[in-house]
Amino acid sequence: MTWLVPLLVLVPLLGAAVALGLLRHQKLQRAITVVVLVVALAVAATLMVLVDHHGTIVVQVGGWDAPYGISLVVDRLSALLLTVSASVLLIVLLFSIGQGLAADDGEAPVTIFYPTYLVLAAGVLDSFIAGDLFNLYVAFEMLLVASYVLITLGGSEQRVRAGTTYIVTSLIASAIFLAAIGLVYGATGTVNIAQISERVAELPEHVQLLLHTMLLIGFGIKAAVFPLAFWLPDSYPTAPAPVTAVFAGLLTKVGIYAIIRLETVIFPGPQLNTVLLVVAVLTMVVGVLGAVSQTDVKRLLSFTLISHIGFMVMGVGLGTVAGTAAAVFYTVHHIVVQTTLFLVSGLMERVGGTTSTRSLGGLLKAAPLLAALYLIPAFNLGGIPPFSGFIGKLGLFRAAAEDGSPMAYVTIAAGVVTSLLTLYALMRVWDAAFWRPKPAAEAAAPHATTAEPHAALRSPEPAPLTVSEETGEAFHPGGSVTVTDAPHASRASRPTTGSTATAGEAPTKVRLPRMLVGVTTVAVLGSVALTIVAGPLYGYASRAAESLESPDRYVQAVLGGER
Repeated sequence: MTWLVPLLVLVPLLGAAVALGLLRHQKLQRAITVVVLVVALAVAATLMVLVDHHGTIVVQVGGWDAPYGISLVVDRLSALLLTVSASVLLIVLLFSIGQGLAADDGEAPVTIFYPTYLVLAAGVLDSFIAGDLFNLYVAFEMLLVASYVLITLGGSEQRVRAGTTYIVTSLIASAIFLAAIGLVYGATGTVNIAQISERVAELPEHVQLLLHTMLLIGFGIKAAVFPLAFWLPDSYPTAPAPVTAVFAGLLTKVGIYAIIRLETVIFPGPQLNTVLLVVAVLTMVVGVLGAVSQTDVKRLLSFTLISHIGFMVMGVGLGTVAGTAAAVFYTVHHIVVQTTLFLVSGLMERVGGTTSTRSLGGLLKAAPLLAALYLIPAFNLGGIPPFSGFIGKLGLFRAAAEDGSPMAYVTIAAGVVTSLLTLYALMRVWDAAFWRPKPAAEAAAPHATTAEPHAALRSPEPAPLTVSEETGEAFHPGGSVTVTDAPHASRASRPTTGSTATAGEAPTKVRLPRMLVGVTTVAVLGSVALTIVAGPLYGYASRAAESLESPDRYVQAVLGGER
């Protein structure tokens, strides 16, 4: 079944090429993109089962044996992250279809969404199966080039400005990583991860430390660890909700995956474990302090994203099987829950017209289901029992307690404080956006009704919706624009009617498009499912960690007899 492994990259790239050739046929583009990601998910799930039962699968591309050719490697860690990533990519794609991120008039910023999204998917999936550092670099560049397009989609000044920061930071990280690859090749004569693992022990300690540090810095920028996470809160919130969701869920986790592989295969041992624990504590604390000071939901979630990266780094820094297993489990949990919260924030923006908690209010009455969709993943991220967030943090704290060092106990204290402050920040959003009434000034303010093509794509703050109790039609308070459930039409360019709203009247109940609600509900149920399957999932993560803590297994699988 080794032929399945290259399909994870080939199918999305071929799908992107076909979608690019169908710029004038968006229905076909959508169908092709959905089919491609369904195939990728099926392949990843199959590989997850095969690897767990039969061991690591290695493909030598072109028949060139390692270390001379390109090795594609799928072990338990890779297979698990491939499956979760493919699932998230599919869910976010369906949400974007429902939101109308790609409009139907063929304008370039819209029609390139699907092929660009598939290139991003290919880059993410290739990152998890790369068996050499240069192929990992190529995978990073694939997903980064695609992300450059997606983060500036719509071309608004705010998005271009934020995208510039993201692009410059990513280029610096790529330059550091590429320089590190050159130094690794100069020192060891190879870029194959398995062969580097064998040869690095022969290098002087100061050379090992230099190579280790450079790679860790490059991966740390991509993972958004402190103090290398300054770029994230200003970059992610400006993008459309589906783009922000997939970025938050997956792109930082590619950096975490690289750090796990670096610390367990390339440089196994406690060389920088204390540094990683210090970084973990600072990432958790600084990130969550940033979160509690925010009044915008997307920026708040961006800071919680940073803070919870610290939990994963904590598990890796412990340098034990228990710590690595907890880090792997928590990575899966965070991918799903953080993505879900960003999707929910997109619905909040659609209903309330903004993501600022100073302007939101009354959403519990306007959209009761949305209130539940927010509350469940918020409790999960905050670590409330019995959700998967609590299980993952408990595993990390137990691993730290088993370590018994003073620094390990400091990480436990930081983790507890971070969890409490995360819950506090998320419940402040609940109180402001859902529980309290909408501020009177906001409720009375009229909203512009000027039609603009692709307003759903371009505007960072779409106008709020209200439903007439007499006609059942959704409209903008103070205006006359109606909104239907059609997933791709722009909210600001709907047909108009004579329906109006009384200025200052608080919204009663909002009818959201069924597809948006359905997809978000599936994402929330997926986050709950992590709790239901926590036992088997944690067992799988533990088996993955045991394999990672024995790098000889990885080396033997890749190099075989070529030792």
